[in-house]
Amino acid sequence: MTTIPPDLIEMLRTAQRIAVLTGSGVSAESGVPTFRDAQTGLWERFRPEELATPEAFERNPKLVWEWYVWRRELVAEAEPNPAHLALAELQQAKDDFSLITQNVDGLHQRAGSTDVLEFHGNITRNKCFREGVIVNGGEDTSSVPPGCPSCGSPLRPDVVWFGEAIPSAVLSSAFAAAERCELFLSVGTSSLVQPAAGLAEIALRSGARLLEINLEATPLTSLADHSLTGPAGEILPALLQEL
Repeated sequence: MTTIPPDLIEMLRTAQRIAVLTGSGVSAESGVPTFRDAQTGLWERFRPEELATPEAFERNPKLVWEWYVWRRELVAEAEPNPAHLALAELQQAKDDFSLITQNVDGLHQRAGSTDVLEFHGNITRNKCFREGVIVNGGEDTSSVPPGCPSCGSPLRPDVVWFGEAIPSAVLSSAFAAAERCELFLSVGTSSLVQPAAGLAEIALRSGARLLEINLEATPLTSLADHSLTGPAGEILPALLQEL
């Protein structure tokens, strides 16, 4: 069982401006395979980098679409875990709380979190490949992938593929949250993938305290005020119990 340092409890209790970044480790605790671990069965012969690109979609849209259908089925079977629920509860307790996630499964929202900044999009949504607009219905389902009801272009998942930029509005909101927070939590992320990995350093430069929760050490560990090793689904509820 993880020991919670008393000064960490005080940090969490007194901070009114909190920013949280979550990564694949949080989703993995709900049974969602990490991006690269998901390649099983029919998809073992493909590397994710060969499928999750605009170029791959243009070459073989049916193949990429069917891969995402399979991944959506994996996500649909998952349920929010205690880490998701604890973060939703913490949001209710703080006046200024920003939740930034690298995950695309929507589990934070299903747990009750609101205004989630989705760095890499959401696998449950579709958008037009040509126009980039979200499509919520009316698509032409006679083809695979379905066609956009506006222009007929194929639909694609609303996720950020390799070679694509993080949505500018999400990026600016995340940077602003990191700059103004008093306490930054890095939860279940390797702290390797930019630009998300740079958010904690932005917070530190702005004077914030840093808490890392992860199963193993990362490049961020030596910079953290506190680094707690273990499952987020155990540590976050334990932290909330102490508040």
